[in-house]
Amino acid sequence: MHHVVIVGAGFGGLAAAQELAGAAVRITIIDQRNHHLFQPLLYQVATAALATSEIAWPIRFLVRKRREVTTLLGVVNGVDAQNRTVLLQDGAVVSFDTLILATGARHAYFGHDEWEPFAPGLKTLEDATSIRRRVLLSLERAERESDPVRRAALLTYVIVGGGPTGVEMAGAIVELVYQNLVGEFRRIDTRQARVLLIEAGPRILPSFAPDLSAYAHRALERLGVEVQVGSAVTSCNSSGVVAGDRSIAADVILWAAGVRASPAAAWLGAPADNAGRVKVAADLSVPGNADIFVLGDTATINVWRGKPAPGIAPAAKQQGVHVARTIKRRLAGDSQPRAFRYMHAGDLATIGKRSAVIDFGWCKLRGWIAWWVWGMAHIYFLIGLRNRLAVALSWLWIYMTGSRSACLITQVDHNKRTN
Repeated sequence: MHHVVIVGAGFGGLAAAQELAGAAVRITIIDQRNHHLFQPLLYQVATAALATSEIAWPIRFLVRKRREVTTLLGVVNGVDAQNRTVLLQDGAVVSFDTLILATGARHAYFGHDEWEPFAPGLKTLEDATSIRRRVLLSLERAERESDPVRRAALLTYVIVGGGPTGVEMAGAIVELVYQNLVGEFRRIDTRQARVLLIEAGPRILPSFAPDLSAYAHRALERLGVEVQVGSAVTSCNSSGVVAGDRSIAADVILWAAGVRASPAAAWLGAPADNAGRVKVAADLSVPGNADIFVLGDTATINVWRGKPAPGIAPAAKQQGVHVARTIKRRLAGDSQPRAFRYMHAGDLATIGKRSAVIDFGWCKLRGWIAWWVWGMAHIYFLIGLRNRLAVALSWLWIYMTGSRSACLITQVDHNKRTN
């Protein structure tokens, strides 16, 4: 049977596999992790609102009823397009008839990769649990710190990047320290913590309408977040950051300012943009190789208002479905390429547990109503009734009691003074 290899079981790769159900193909899914992750709620794991199991599912479980699907745990480090093979890090080789690369993206530090140890980004479960550990350990160390200057740095949290991830992270952290953990420490008052959101551009949430961006700015400040716009970070180390003309001593720095695609373009020798994304043809295939498709954060194609499709879950899902349908048409004898058309469902961002902004284009929502719409939309797109109920109950518990049940510190090194 026609062999389709899908590298990456994120939103795009999984959507392609699901759309190929019933087709005369056998499918091999290769991923370096054994789970599919609902990334939009990853920041809630990082801020102790949700457990890891509530937003991630084993890939094998999701395809357990699909006998034509084989799942492999492995790291891809190359593609031999001429011989139609995928090269794995352990030396294994997987052949394909059609290849779908949906390998996602990692953090981009704009030429300063040396900042990553001090300012981790948020893309994986490992990132989320590491950030949660940093945030909670900073409070534990502040409880034991007698030097007021050092204690102030331990209670300072800097988020770099004012997009949806940065805004949601800032709102969640300020609620954690200003509301949820109040009264749990004896020598420090967590309400004395500082949460700063730094954005290099003129406003936060630049992809949203200006009035919604301004509302989000005000809402964050009402929560207690210090929002600093028009300030690019020029230095980042274990002591803190320099943004604009300000030097900020901080023990916890979180990066939400940019992403860089996986090395798929280098594997293929294909043209790429400045973020490393493959410049794909109109049907999402690689120019010069119609049997290799690239989608999601790994690809760039101008299909939305003259700009590339945004790096969000709905875009990746739509691309996965389009590629799968292209494969099915080819198997049926229709080789005519069809251009991918992106349908934008809207932009959403939450600001704490009682406010959000939603930009549908034709309709804009803000405040409490937007928060409920945001919550229902995210619960709807979770996989499985159990996870929908678990997340809904966790949110309801936090909303009613102000208590977060996932404030767990793992892998503590007691010999280290800093994070």
